[in-house]
Amino acid sequence: MKQMLFEQILEIHDPEPHDAPLNMAIDEALLQRAQLPTLRVYGWKEPALSLGYFSRYAEAKSAAEGRAMVRRWTGGGLVEHGEDITYTLLVPRDTAFFQRTPLESYRLIHDMIAEWLRGRGVSARVAPTSAEESSGACFAAHVRYDIVSGNTKLAGAAQRRTRWGLLHQGSILLPGVKSEQELARAFAQNIEQAPLTADIIQAAQQIAEQRYATSEWLRKF
Repeated sequence: MKQMLFEQILEIHDPEPHDAPLNMAIDEALLQRAQLPTLRVYGWKEPALSLGYFSRYAEAKSAAEGRAMVRRWTGGGLVEHGEDITYTLLVPRDTAFFQRTPLESYRLIHDMIAEWLRGRGVSARVAPTSAEESSGACFAAHVRYDIVSGNTKLAGAAQRRTRWGLLHQGSILLPGVKSEQELARAFAQNIEQAPLTADIIQAAQQIAEQRYATSEWLRKF
């Protein structure tokens, strides 16, 4: 039997697209309350550009081309959203997987997603090394353990470890493909499903107002 990352995963059903600050805030609100490894696949109300936590605002603004902008809590570079499959994996601190090193956890998550992509007929592998050239744009070149097809980057992600657990935010770029088609099955066989509840939305709206929707946060660097 295939070795999975988790014995059980909670899949959050979130079919309604949200604006960029609220999407980031929902991830944080879910992380604060996560009791199980949790997956959310979500959409964007309008084309957006997310900045890694340490990304420079001036660089991002010049690349945004009219897209809504939001600074992530996770690292990484600039990611365009709207045509991608955007997902977040949340792992509570008391989960064994949380003890993995950042690089190892990144590789293991992408191993599972690459296998999931191959099951859909996509030529995908985890890159063992970084591309020789890189830029601030996340999909311009791959880094170690990103998912690639030939020399083309298909998926990347960024992480942050907090007192609540691991926040892993990822993007899968497959032109013309919108559906996640049970991405949760890449990580666990036992899947519990739950809707995005009103109390999570309410908490996220408050977080967005205090952090992700503010000019101070967006222009932090």
